[in-house]
Amino acid sequence: MILRKSKLVVVLLAVLVVSLLPFNSVFAAKKVTIRVLNYLDASSPGASREIIEVWQKFEADNPDILVIREDQFNEPFHHKTEAYAAAGKLPEVLYVWPGGRSSTLHEKKLLKDITPFLGDKRNDFIDAALVPQAGGYLAMVPIGLTASHAMYVNTALLEELNLKMPKTYQDLKEMVAPLKAVGKDVIVMGAQDDWVMQSVLYSMIFGRIAGNEKVEQFIAGKAKFTDKVFVDTLKFYEQLFTDGVLSRKVMQTPYGEAPALFAAGKAPFMIDGDWRASAFLTDPTTDQALIAPKDQKKVTITVFPAIPGEVNSRASSIVPAVGYAMSAHVKKGSAEEKAAWRLIEWLNSMEVQKLRLETGAAFPTRKGVTSDRLEPLAQERAEFYGRISGTYVLDDKIAPEVCIPLNVGLQEIGMGLATPEQVAQKVQAAYDGWAKAKK
Repeated sequence: MILRKSKLVVVLLAVLVVSLLPFNSVFAAKKVTIRVLNYLDASSPGASREIIEVWQKFEADNPDILVIREDQFNEPFHHKTEAYAAAGKLPEVLYVWPGGRSSTLHEKKLLKDITPFLGDKRNDFIDAALVPQAGGYLAMVPIGLTASHAMYVNTALLEELNLKMPKTYQDLKEMVAPLKAVGKDVIVMGAQDDWVMQSVLYSMIFGRIAGNEKVEQFIAGKAKFTDKVFVDTLKFYEQLFTDGVLSRKVMQTPYGEAPALFAAGKAPFMIDGDWRASAFLTDPTTDQALIAPKDQKKVTITVFPAIPGEVNSRASSIVPAVGYAMSAHVKKGSAEEKAAWRLIEWLNSMEVQKLRLETGAAFPTRKGVTSDRLEPLAQERAEFYGRISGTYVLDDKIAPEVCIPLNVGLQEIGMGLATPEQVAQKVQAAYDGWAKAKK
């Protein structure tokens, strides 16, 4: 009897010890592991909120899922994506573009069609977010809409220098001399990376002068990049440097440095994507901002002034933004698939889209997302969309094999190393090679 009681005590003690262990420790072996390749600028003011309020909150609310997240930014992100794709080791969830730099993932069907997962929840999003992407199907719900071209205006600096907001390109050109006289540039840009100039400026120029229909003709081979209309867009771009509206030093300015130059008053204008508004907002970890909220009211977000010969006025280049996709290798009906979709649902939730609106990271695609916590520049960005029309972003529509030579050509024109005609010939040659390879 004493022996039985001793055994019973041991068993009860064992049960008690197990019950006192953390839940995660006991069931760690049962966790479903999903890998995530995420795009994150760790230096942005909103980065800490995203890590804490998006990723850490998901982990806390879903203790049965282990998320192994890899954060990359800019070109290293794209290189890592390509390496994973080439090795057949894409993570279960990854951040992708609707086309452009992610077009290979779409076209090779390396991403799942998420339409069956959405079901009736499609009605929670605006129609523009549900347009089939580069693979001809819906691989992800964009986290927002993106205007890849925006012109930030320091209205206080204009007033200080007795200058007015330019309505036409000629008005902008006439600012060159007075600004140079006081040691300032007209426009700051961080165009050292070759994608920048095409995405945030030239796509707008092309859309204004040529329009979307012409882009479609180029893609279909019904027009050539050596045609006059294409060369003319490159000539106007070249004219920006000839006239001094753009300094050639923007081609050597790292992408991350432009916001600080603009905030310091080095020029009254900055050209970048609308997402760049987030760079000026308050960092909650330091309570500091590149532009203090009270001074943000003196910054306007608009578009480049009227261009001679334009067919689309007040247009920016607009595209559904990036989003989170699921790798096609995830087995249907598996625990990994369920876990991956639970994460993607959260990343598209009302709560997360509200956070991204507040941090300036994205303009919501989910219906009804609002906030009373917007700093002036975040509010200005939200209102910006109501003042513009939209045309294509070229790297979203044109294959990378063709667009990359264009990106490089724009840098060469900007540095005075190539003519518009020479760049047009290189782009057409790239298109011919791409079209031949597709046959």
